[in-house]
Amino acid sequence: MTCYFRHLQEIFKKAGIEVTSENKREVDKIIHNIVSVKYKNCPATWREVKKKIMEDEEGFALMLKEAWNKRV
Repeated sequence: MTCYFRHLQEIFKKAGIEVTSENKREVDKIIHNIVSVKYKNCPATWREVKKKIMEDEEGFALMLKEAWNKRV
């Protein structure tokens, strides 16, 4: 789980998300949902996340932020 989180620190900052051990799983599920990959499939998720970031980094960060804020 979360094998790609170390690469997303700037995205998390842009999205205003502080990843902790308590919320890491929830953040991971949100990311899987955004890229439409079955939960816990880390390699496939990371491939899709990289594509989304290459296409529109700001847009991906915004989607993550909106999804994170909706869950509260």
